[in-house]
Amino acid sequence: MVEKFYWADEIADQIIKKNPNKKQYVCASGITPSGTVHIGNFREVITTELVVRALKDKKKKARFIYSWDDYDRFRKIPEWLSKDYEKYIGMPVSEIPSPFDKNKSYARYFEEKFENSLSEVGIKADFVQQNIMNKKCKYSKLIKIGLDKRKEIMNILNKYRKEPLAKDWVPIVIYCEKCKKDFTKIISIKNYEIEYECVCGHKDKFDYRKKGLVSVKWRVDWPMRWKYEGVNFEPGGIDHSVQGGSFTTAKEISKQIFDWPAPVYVFYDWIKLKGGKEFASSTGNDITPKQVGEVYEPEVLRYLFVSQKPKTGFQISFDNDVIKIYEDYDALEKKYCEKKVNPREKRIYELSQVDKPKKKIVKKTSFRHLITLIQTNKKIPLNDKIRAEKVKNWLEKYAREDMKFEVQTKINVKLEKKEKLALLKLKNILKAGEHSEEELFNMFYEICKDVGISNTQFFQAVYRVIINKEKGPRLANLILTIGKDKIIKLLEQMK
Repeated sequence: MVEKFYWADEIADQIIKKNPNKKQYVCASGITPSGTVHIGNFREVITTELVVRALKDKKKKARFIYSWDDYDRFRKIPEWLSKDYEKYIGMPVSEIPSPFDKNKSYARYFEEKFENSLSEVGIKADFVQQNIMNKKCKYSKLIKIGLDKRKEIMNILNKYRKEPLAKDWVPIVIYCEKCKKDFTKIISIKNYEIEYECVCGHKDKFDYRKKGLVSVKWRVDWPMRWKYEGVNFEPGGIDHSVQGGSFTTAKEISKQIFDWPAPVYVFYDWIKLKGGKEFASSTGNDITPKQVGEVYEPEVLRYLFVSQKPKTGFQISFDNDVIKIYEDYDALEKKYCEKKVNPREKRIYELSQVDKPKKKIVKKTSFRHLITLIQTNKKIPLNDKIRAEKVKNWLEKYAREDMKFEVQTKINVKLEKKEKLALLKLKNILKAGEHSEEELFNMFYEICKDVGISNTQFFQAVYRVIINKEKGPRLANLILTIGKDKIIKLLEQMK
């Protein structure tokens, strides 16, 4: 039995208590693919997936539904997109062409990219394209309930509005069959028959059980689909979670209109790029899970999210914090394999895994040491090939200049008298025999004391000689990684 030391396990218990006799629990999330589906959107996905895992760990059947709300209208042109796309405003995002792939729709292009990135971090879901569901008229019976109870829905929504809805408000919009846009006006609704006219001049009457031209407005669509799918859990962003927001009204509409108890709910806070703004597809500030995965191993990427509570905002780092994050993850893995973790740490490690957790420690080179190995052209152990690729990507795209270096074959810097004396002592120490990293590190301070040089000046001098920079990787490790013979040969060039 899973112990209750992790938020997802507590939510799983709430779901089971609320629906004790259900054979399969349904957890849902989704988004409108109006542009790149970024790492901020990933938070909702993994929040849902962690609850699904928690239910399964309790030996319960659980289904993860991820809805692509691709029957939503194309509302505005993102900053990165050609102004030519203005002609598609008002059409479903599933009906307009992708600017990047002529064989795919706008929506499907972004959907597939995100789906592929999820599989890389072990997330499996039943992806539902809402444009297909709507075109197949799957919600027609529930749409009729919403239309029949239009006034009751208006009363619920008006409680939280400053200005009441117009008297002729309806919870649906119609996409014109001719121009495919939603610039339509409903003339009449009789039973399942709707008559409408469009600004393009087209006018028609249709049965919405047979023609999928109806799109349900968001505040009604959300609870309607809870009923249709039998949803027991769904998270939502902080924007949906304020008092009077879409979750507040969805709860009431779900119960009063569709006779379905609102699912267990948790809100999640936003994440952003360290030193940057919150992610947004419309502005191009849209780092994707795939891009994050270029630097973070799948388990470490999961760990970033698993180690945080949903209600806690945090930042995605690409600077030197990457090294610390890898070190924290490696330390957790070591504790887990040595059975020294507390219950919460145990769950964080288990839920960070793409597959089943490791039982034995697999020898792994640290991210920090790989930075040195790669730049000194050393052979990379087979077990570290994947991590080494992440390090190479990090060095190429994100690392600060002080983390990049090239080992020198000649001394190209001027040295002061004390610096030369210190380096000669270093050469003699290296010639004297083998030393561990810790032993060598301690000897650096003995050299400084003997010569009367500051620690800072000594380290800077050694770095300048070896890599032509005043800072670099941990010096003792750098020297041992390059090889003392090469360092001795370099230092022998001093005159």
